[in-house]
Amino acid sequence: MSDSLNQRPRTVPLRARLARLPRWWPLPVCAVLGAAAGGAYGTLQTPQYTATSYVVAVPQEKADPQTALGFAQAYGRVATQLAVLADAQVAAGLSPAELQDSVKVATSPDAPMIAVSATAAKPSSAATTANAVARSLAGSANHSKDSTQVKLLTFSRALTPNAPSSLSPGVTTLVGGCAGGLLGALALLVRPRARTEEVPTGASVPGPASALVRSAP
Repeated sequence: MSDSLNQRPRTVPLRARLARLPRWWPLPVCAVLGAAAGGAYGTLQTPQYTATSYVVAVPQEKADPQTALGFAQAYGRVATQLAVLADAQVAAGLSPAELQDSVKVATSPDAPMIAVSATAAKPSSAATTANAVARSLAGSANHSKDSTQVKLLTFSRALTPNAPSSLSPGVTTLVGGCAGGLLGALALLVRPRARTEEVPTGASVPGPASALVRSAP
């Protein structure tokens, strides 16, 4: 009875199994997990499309180009305010809060140009929203053109984008793999190393008395 019990296979603890693996095993495991997570995110996410409309600030007779550049910078800062977006919500079919989330405005330090970019799940919606906000910005600014001597004009209308602006599944897989590999490398750096001191077999450690005798002249 005792012999049959001794012959049963012993289960190896998980900690012992991990100890047998190479020290660098977290690096490929984290890279594979990160790539899988990035690929799943890129596949399941809804594609986003971005369209951009451009508005230019034109100086009037009593203004110089530098004044138009300054007003273009100022109008770019207030382009996403609720007072400006209120006129665009009807054409865009969105509330002012939704417009603030989907619209981004950029200006140039060298040219009196304002870029109005809109992002949406449909290409046509992105172009419609960008053009609506650009018209609303120009109309709001032109109410005070007599005092500012600067007029906003639509320089280029937003066109319907042909390709999504969001990352493709291949790119998200690559990014996820790189991020996972980085986490695996960090895990290797912070992982404590096992301290094992091997004593050679057959070697004897001299006692205090024998050590003193050997060191005597």
